[in-house]
Amino acid sequence: MSDAAIPRAPRARRTRRAPRPATLLVCGVLVLPTLAGCGGASDEQPGGAVPVAADLAAADREQVADGGTLHWAVDSVPATFNAFQADADATTTRVAGAVLPALFVLDAAGKPQRNPDYLEDASVVEREPKQVVLYRINQQAVWGDGREIGAADFVAQWRALRGKDSAYWTARNAGYERIEKIERGANDLEVRVTYARPYADWRSLFTPLYPKEVMGTPEAFNEGARTKLQSTAGPFRPVKLDREDGSVVLERNPRWWGQPAKLDKLVLRAVPRGERAEALADGRVDIAEVDRRAADRIALAAKEAGRAPTSHGPGSTTSAADALRSWARAHGAVDEETAEAEQEARRKKQAEIRSYAKQQRALRAFTVRKSLEPAYTQLAMNGTSGPLADERVRRAVARALNREELAASVLAPLGLPAAPLGSHLALAGQEAYADGSDALGSQDAQAAQALLADAGFTTGGAGNQTAASAPRKEAPKKKDGDETSDEASDEVSDEGLYIVGDDKPGDGGPAESGGYVLAPAAGSASLLSPPLVLAHGTPREDGRARSEYRDHKERADGKTEAKEKKKGGMAGAYAPRGTAAPAAAGAAGAAAAGPRAVGKDGKPLTLRFVLPADPGSAALRAVGERIARMLRSIGVRTEIKKVEDASYFKDHIASGDYDLALYSWPGTAYPATDARPIFAKPEPAADGSLFVEQNYTRVGTDHIDQLFDRAAAELDEEAARELLKQADERIWAAAGSIPLYQRPELVAVKPKLANTGAFGFSAPRYQDIGFKKPDSAKDDGK
Repeated sequence: MSDAAIPRAPRARRTRRAPRPATLLVCGVLVLPTLAGCGGASDEQPGGAVPVAADLAAADREQVADGGTLHWAVDSVPATFNAFQADADATTTRVAGAVLPALFVLDAAGKPQRNPDYLEDASVVEREPKQVVLYRINQQAVWGDGREIGAADFVAQWRALRGKDSAYWTARNAGYERIEKIERGANDLEVRVTYARPYADWRSLFTPLYPKEVMGTPEAFNEGARTKLQSTAGPFRPVKLDREDGSVVLERNPRWWGQPAKLDKLVLRAVPRGERAEALADGRVDIAEVDRRAADRIALAAKEAGRAPTSHGPGSTTSAADALRSWARAHGAVDEETAEAEQEARRKKQAEIRSYAKQQRALRAFTVRKSLEPAYTQLAMNGTSGPLADERVRRAVARALNREELAASVLAPLGLPAAPLGSHLALAGQEAYADGSDALGSQDAQAAQALLADAGFTTGGAGNQTAASAPRKEAPKKKDGDETSDEASDEVSDEGLYIVGDDKPGDGGPAESGGYVLAPAAGSASLLSPPLVLAHGTPREDGRARSEYRDHKERADGKTEAKEKKKGGMAGAYAPRGTAAPAAAGAAGAAAAGPRAVGKDGKPLTLRFVLPADPGSAALRAVGERIARMLRSIGVRTEIKKVEDASYFKDHIASGDYDLALYSWPGTAYPATDARPIFAKPEPAADGSLFVEQNYTRVGTDHIDQLFDRAAAELDEEAARELLKQADERIWAAAGSIPLYQRPELVAVKPKLANTGAFGFSAPRYQDIGFKKPDSAKDDGK
């Protein structure tokens, strides 16, 4: 999925952690009956959420060969190697995980665990009068220049990130501002951190840990670590950043004191999500997180066992009639110029078919591993203005949703547990997970309509309009340099057309012109007989083909049209563009039109639903359309607006230009810190604007903020979880965002790769990743 990240939040006046990027779920339709090696699901948790284990090609280090280069697809080349800067991205995080100290790493349940490669121990040794954490550093841990990791590095990072010196261009300071002092312990391997205020999420700090040379001055922090790291302390070290080639090259670190990396090199290569199937097939990458469309191709490649694909790929959607028309044009049915153009188009199509078939054969060498990604998709409701500023309307929208159906539509085809998520603050399998959705209530159309009525929106208030009759939207005006507008204007749409004798507008295919499109009449033999198409769309040379060829030629000469006019038209033909559809009569027509719209003062309740338009976001749009149908059942109209992925967050979500939207938040082991800015009550800024941090729904309360603050200061873990549970219940009750489902994680890997795949919450152990020894790979294949 080409995850489109939310732009970094503006610098906050309050304490903050790095803004967590919201992402799009971009995946197409997929049925994967043969995905291999899936991790087993754990026991069901309260609320129906089911944790799913990481799906990795686990192997002992003895089974992994020494050496080799692994090419790993990433979304982009990092703008910076400094994870604490505003333009750090997921690739920055991946590089940091392989080359820098991570004092605590997450396990499969999303719980932070001490990393023994760097720490012998770390714990709270004093609570009164102030919290003191004592770190005991692994005595072998050194930077690339041989200097021991120690208190000086902790002090430099604290001073850079505590928020007191604006010369540091930092993206976060949450937690660091609570520290009062850092000092050397009993020896050089001990670091004592004293907090001015208690901090429950202290394990989140100093990961990654940078050397003092990076953090020591604003100049070094701002510019010194953007394109290179002079000193590192991980199993790998960066050796090359090539923006033109779109890659970052890491090599085995000779100064690494832990178990040596199995790989010689790890190459992170930027590959757009939509091009990853091709990159895998061409051998440019060995592993890639993929969308469902690419995973579908891999599953089909295994099923086809090397045979030419016929049900998918270029030419697979060509109908018998289209193939016949193409053949006729290529053989002079219209004129010589048209024939030449058609022949060239057919040659290009044949080349595309051959290339696709070759890629499918190559994709047989890959396996798709699947788990649940540590991220969830939500329906966001903008509570700033309009009908959704009323909590009753937001709650009505939420109670119209069948979250079980929405989760099943995304997860069930993958064989993953299709259960809706019950928490904003924790994911299935985490200790903090508790289903708080009862604070809002389950799906109940009658209760939703009662809430709308209480807010003044009734069926009588909208006149006689139906919920299905959404107002017609004007086509977006073309902007300078807007290529998408050009493409959209060139597409032929069947909007506004209907089939004569059919009450369902737009069921037929798109028209080729503004006139009418011929379609077989109901019960026509051409719909029942086998298609007249052989491999790659070549028509059979039989009597029917010659007859249809003559019909096509006559149509090109204008004869058929004249005959049809004389006969009075053909059953099943499209009417001319602009002709009104025949109105349904009586009660049946009213039922077909759908429930009556609710409204106020003669105006129907209509919500603007913004969705991403790019091809990779097809599944998200499908979820959005399901939601629109659910809202229609309670009389609420939705006006769906599709926008480019690149502008989806910046121009709509972050700016508040929407009523309803779908996007995702990553999970976290530190919700008291990380989730607070997402649900914080917006505050008026000095310039009159609203300071929202990352709360793009603009819905929050003082009570929620207080619960987060108390949880962040509570050192008793059980008591902190109880406070977070209360906060989550209040978030549900406010109905600004409705969690729908945990996102699927699909990773294509070569079977000979070991200790990698769909990690879920767990952090990769980069030193263990590699290629299986031939004997081990052979055994796995048995």
